[in-house]
Amino acid sequence: MVSLEDSHSTSNRFPLGRNCYSPSSTTSSRISRNIGRSMRTIRSNFFQDDNGCCTFNGSVAGKSGFVSENLTDSVIDLRLGELASRSPKWANQSSEQEQDFLELSHAFSDFSACSSDISGELQRLANLPSMAVVPKREGEVAEPEPEPCLGFLQRENFSTEIIESISPEDLQPTVKICIDGLQSSSIAVKRSAAAKLRLLAKNRSDNRVLIGESGAVSALIPLLRSTDPWTQEHAVTALLNLSLHESNKVIISNAGAIKSLVYALKTGTETSKQNAACALMSLALLEENKISIGVCGAIPPLVSLLLNGSNRGKKDALTTLYKLCSIKPNKERAVTAGAVKPLVALVAEQGTGLAEKAMVVLSSLAAIQEGKDAIVEENGISALVEAIEDGSVKGKEFAVLTLLQLCVDSIRNRGLLVREGGIPPLVALSQTGSVRAKHKAETLLGYLREPRQEASSSSP
Repeated sequence: MVSLEDSHSTSNRFPLGRNCYSPSSTTSSRISRNIGRSMRTIRSNFFQDDNGCCTFNGSVAGKSGFVSENLTDSVIDLRLGELASRSPKWANQSSEQEQDFLELSHAFSDFSACSSDISGELQRLANLPSMAVVPKREGEVAEPEPEPCLGFLQRENFSTEIIESISPEDLQPTVKICIDGLQSSSIAVKRSAAAKLRLLAKNRSDNRVLIGESGAVSALIPLLRSTDPWTQEHAVTALLNLSLHESNKVIISNAGAIKSLVYALKTGTETSKQNAACALMSLALLEENKISIGVCGAIPPLVSLLLNGSNRGKKDALTTLYKLCSIKPNKERAVTAGAVKPLVALVAEQGTGLAEKAMVVLSSLAAIQEGKDAIVEENGISALVEAIEDGSVKGKEFAVLTLLQLCVDSIRNRGLLVREGGIPPLVALSQTGSVRAKHKAETLLGYLREPRQEASSSSP
């Protein structure tokens, strides 16, 4: 029999000893609740402060398995060759799970289409009054030197209005000038050419098609590894914008851009990392690219962006992880890379727009046993009960779905849920929640009753 009293008396039966990353943005966080506000027992320390914490640096962090594979290009090429010779063998999700995740995917509808130049850096580019060198603070990336290019590539205030005024007849020679510039020996010319292609591909679908068919992709890819951060940023964002057209996804993938986009995701500026994540997400809309992106090592730097990025960066990382983790191998990679820890932390951050999206990714990872175990070890049940109490309408739905996944085959997890005071908010949700939330809450409450019924039926 699972009861509140029993679960309290066995509170030390399930030790939670997973090590963690420790960026200041997450390890300093605590769930603080007013006394008497919650219907359940509140843990005094939501995150464990153990000695095994580490920052994302490509190393293994204790037994928690936060791993970056440090893949070399030769290893990646070998794995991609192996993938090409065999078909994926992971199991398909059940029809009920597919329906759940289809509905959950609407949580990403505000940015999963990945609008071009998502970072907003175009406005900065178009409105720079001059390229004069200004003093920089320590740690900042220096502004690029003036471009020595002539004519078209020399224009600094190259705005969207100018782009829209280019006629179809003039577009082909314009693109040709840019592609030639990408292959220049001058870094400044390359930077300018990449910036112009970035703008040309920003809004117009016909521009994206023409640029993709003109050979620009293969010329942009080497710039993803440029030591000049501005050149790398323009190249990343140009490829992001081009990838929004369906035909260009195949061109970009076949040209071998995935490895270099992962490199930019690891090494670029904040904007480069965000837009590299978005470009990978766009390419992941092709099912065959998901496993290749995972093999190329994209998951660990996405987890790093989830930990250390801005709100925009965290949203981009969440979206890309969600798309990639629709297949089992990438779910396993995400758990191994330590994604669960920051996801659970984000569930507690109400009002940022990240909690619901983090819960959707957690639901995806809870489809495998390693994901379930990691969520429980990182106090995910506590955070999800909190979300049922205080979250948004959609957040309550996502939270109860994830709890249902954790408890459907685990009496142990049902006991932990009872210990966390989950029954009262579940009862309330079954009475006042949305239709979907009511159904899931009633189903979960049914599982919580099962051990009691079994115990009473076996009693003399």
